[in-house]
Amino acid sequence: MIDWSSCAAVERDPERVSGAWVFRGTRLPVAALFENLEDGIPVGQFVELFPGVTLVQARAVLEHVARSALAAA
Repeated sequence: MIDWSSCAAVERDPERVSGAWVFRGTRLPVAALFENLEDGIPVGQFVELFPGVTLVQARAVLEHVARSALAAA
């Protein structure tokens, strides 16, 4: 499991979105990025579809996942 607490691009509040990790400053769950990527939506288009999320945030999430995967290997 990924430890999102060390990723500055996301936040979690038990009172919002059922406590899911969301992009900081939004109510958009981080999972939405991965669902869109699975559907073939490029990251650039994702941030266009969800204007509250920046390209910097999306890239930070992807980099965090990559680092987490390498650390687990």
